[in-house]
Amino acid sequence: MSDPLNLTGFVVDGKYRLEKAVGEGGFAVVYRAEHLVWQRPVALKLFTGLADADPSLRDLLVRDFINEGALLTELSSQTAAIVQARDVGTLTTPDGRWIPYIVLEWLNGKSLDLWLSEGAAEGETGWSLEATCSVVGAVGMALEVAHRQGIAHRDVKPANIFITSGDPRQGTAVTKILDFGVAKVLADRTELNAALAKTGGGISSFTPQYGAPEQFSKTFGATGPWTDVFALALVAVELLTGRPALDGDDLAQLAYASTAGPRPTPGRRGSGLSAALEAVFTQALAVDPRERYATAGAFISALEQASPQLSAWLRGTAGAASLRAASSGCLSLSFDATIVAASGPPSASTAIPAFALESPDSGQTAITEKSFAADGGRSPVRGRLGFAAVAVGLVAAVVGGWLWRSRPAPPPMASVKAPVITPPKTILTPPACPADMIEIPGGELFLGSDAPDALANEKPVHHVKLERFCIERTEVTVEAYQRCSAQGRCLPASKTVRWPGSDKLAADEQQVYSAECNANQAATRANHPVNCVDWHMAKRYCESLERRLPTEAEWEYATRGPDGRVYPWGDEAPTAAHLNACGSECVAWHRSKAIHSWLPDAPLYAASDGFATTAPVGSFPKGNSRFGVADVVGNVWEWTSDWFAPYTSDEGLNPKGPADGTERVIRGGAFNGVKASWLRPSFRFKSEPNARSWGIGFRCAR
Repeated sequence: MSDPLNLTGFVVDGKYRLEKAVGEGGFAVVYRAEHLVWQRPVALKLFTGLADADPSLRDLLVRDFINEGALLTELSSQTAAIVQARDVGTLTTPDGRWIPYIVLEWLNGKSLDLWLSEGAAEGETGWSLEATCSVVGAVGMALEVAHRQGIAHRDVKPANIFITSGDPRQGTAVTKILDFGVAKVLADRTELNAALAKTGGGISSFTPQYGAPEQFSKTFGATGPWTDVFALALVAVELLTGRPALDGDDLAQLAYASTAGPRPTPGRRGSGLSAALEAVFTQALAVDPRERYATAGAFISALEQASPQLSAWLRGTAGAASLRAASSGCLSLSFDATIVAASGPPSASTAIPAFALESPDSGQTAITEKSFAADGGRSPVRGRLGFAAVAVGLVAAVVGGWLWRSRPAPPPMASVKAPVITPPKTILTPPACPADMIEIPGGELFLGSDAPDALANEKPVHHVKLERFCIERTEVTVEAYQRCSAQGRCLPASKTVRWPGSDKLAADEQQVYSAECNANQAATRANHPVNCVDWHMAKRYCESLERRLPTEAEWEYATRGPDGRVYPWGDEAPTAAHLNACGSECVAWHRSKAIHSWLPDAPLYAASDGFATTAPVGSFPKGNSRFGVADVVGNVWEWTSDWFAPYTSDEGLNPKGPADGTERVIRGGAFNGVKASWLRPSFRFKSEPNARSWGIGFRCAR
């Protein structure tokens, strides 16, 4: 996917190098990152939905992150089925946006939502009661840890149930719960939502497709652990029947199905369970929260007690006996977790945790939270992602403060006191350029030339600004390009020339030009610039390295710098020591080949530079630009990303040329340059993008 914040390569707080964006929702952007100390992948989630928060609320939000993170640390120490976290902080992006972030463990696997999607595509119509209970029981066990302390999740759904290994349909899955929800803490911040509402923002704290009545309207009572019971029962119904339990195409229809319609039990959805099991679901899905089971553990225990067959199956399940702990039945089926008795509120000094993102490298798709819209809040996965394995990037911090009222319950857990510290502002370090690239610092220049011999297309001179970028030290070589084509990522370099009108050349001249396509002499010219590649081939090569062609303005700035020098090395006239252009050797070669279509009258300089056509890259260090970029003039022309069009006097930041055109800009002259004006960094030329010329190559930028 694209990088919406343009942060790939940046290092956060000196520890986390952002490798790529893997998921984006209405509230956050998730990056895969490398922990530079551990040299292990982690996930870094940036809460872009908070970037517009009033500065006066920022300290409060940071304290909420720390407070809820401490609570999650306490809960996740009691069960491995709650996703772990690593760090929390804030950063300021290069464009000045303040964004809080959380660092999460990296999980491989796929969400329950995708398991259901794949099953539907394969014609599954529902899971067995035993398979359903193996998943719902594991989730219920983890929820029970929080419910015992009066803490509710409030967004239980298949997309937030992650299977890290095993097959849930066979009762062998290892399960993690995601999205325990800092977003929900923030949703309860009325000051924050009021501020975000002014900019059209806001934070949704539940998914309507799995919403309990009290989430649609406070008239039904407060949210609490019983809210999770309702959602968990809906998930169980969906597993049993193969389709979502609540019917509705919009918010109003879903609200009616949750609050007023017939109870969406398995029996009403076409599953033939016993009357005793149907009664358990009827109670779990009661409209009045006071009539439901108080906690997830109570719901799961009731399921087992209602079915002797299920109870016998549970007792015979491999691994169940060793993990039978605080509860019986389905609650013992969390194969990666052991319940530890709750010992009171977490300490304010507890290490900070947070949320979970997961996205393996092997072509998996990252799913992030989505704002509820016209699709009725249904998961974006179902029916849209096909058979791809999924990595889910979602919040995983437990939200406190929803203590149940209106019924006998354990005494409320004391609030976690916010630490009397504020995390320091995170240092955002720009990405280092790779070893084969040179960093070009941001700066300003006057693009173009007003020299007496400047062409019209070099005028008018106009002021532009450029942000920092990287550019390759040399032109792309034959060897480097062949490596890409050998891997099937690039088309092979052409061995014949092609440009508009080349078919009208005499046959012997065509043969001379084509013979100088360096792919024909790859063994002896491996370190020469690749040529005879068109613009599309050059672009594809750069993209295969997660790079791009430089813009015309970037190319000129990297070649010339900001001080208005005439040539890359200064104002001194070009000589055979500066570059590979058309010296005496070039004129002699053209005459020996009897090339009549273009025969120079006189060389650019009297001496020989040693190369009649292309030269190995980096052969003329005296001609390097002030930044150290080699061969920016001479050797071969270089493709840029811009369409060709006359300059305007418009000033701008990072100009990219016109949106369309028929010819692409090439820069820098070539080995056959006989005019000094061709070798000025300001000189502009153009070529049809499908042309494959012996005199055109390229280099990449980033």
